[in-house]
Amino acid sequence: MKYLAVFYASRIRKAANQFLADELEKAGLKGIVPSHGDIIKCLLMFGAMPMQELAKKVDRTKATVTVLIDKLEKLELVKRTRSSTDNRVTLIELTQKGHDFKPIFEKISNDLNEKVYKGFSTEEAELVEVLMDRIRKNLE
Repeated sequence: MKYLAVFYASRIRKAANQFLADELEKAGLKGIVPSHGDIIKCLLMFGAMPMQELAKKVDRTKATVTVLIDKLEKLELVKRTRSSTDNRVTLIELTQKGHDFKPIFEKISNDLNEKVYKGFSTEEAELVEVLMDRIRKNLE
């Protein structure tokens, strides 16, 4: 047995990130990288949320998310607002421009999934995900 799961996972991540970066650039979203996509997808799914919660959902440190949000704010895709219930809390939310890119992000995501699962039966795709999740849990 070769035990190359981590090697393959690393190569898959690198190839997926390159695909995403290329597709984002083709779509005219210069300056956006895959880690920005995690934040945008999360905000599209769940709406405005505090920085701490966003960092937890995208599995990044608060400091890393702050840097990513700064960039997205400069691109006018997100904005910071004060919570109406707790003035100490800053919420991160998509701007209208950020919402307008939803169809582009969905298309890129669908294209990536098509590429990843090309030639896989539904059962094979589900098995891959179960096994990869088991590996993730073993490492945590």
